[in-house]
Amino acid sequence: MKKTLLFAIDLTTNEVIVSESQKGSKEITFIERIPQRENELLFDAVSSMTKLTTSPKFDLTLFKAMDKVCQLIYEKQSGK
Repeated sequence: MKKTLLFAIDLTTNEVIVSESQKGSKEITFIERIPQRENELLFDAVSSMTKLTTSPKFDLTLFKAMDKVCQLIYEKQSGK
């Protein structure tokens, strides 16, 4: 089954939290924490994606597109 990367921002430590989950599963596996200073582009992308979720006019298509951007940045910059 395909695994999906999940992203979150820890505003206390200014880090991106990267996890993964198998599609359809409720189980989440922690991968790593990335400090903002080590990957500013990913931090900004995940921050933007997070802001989309609080918009009064939430747009799922836009959210999914931003998630793909976050996944691409992570894969390219982490070499995974």
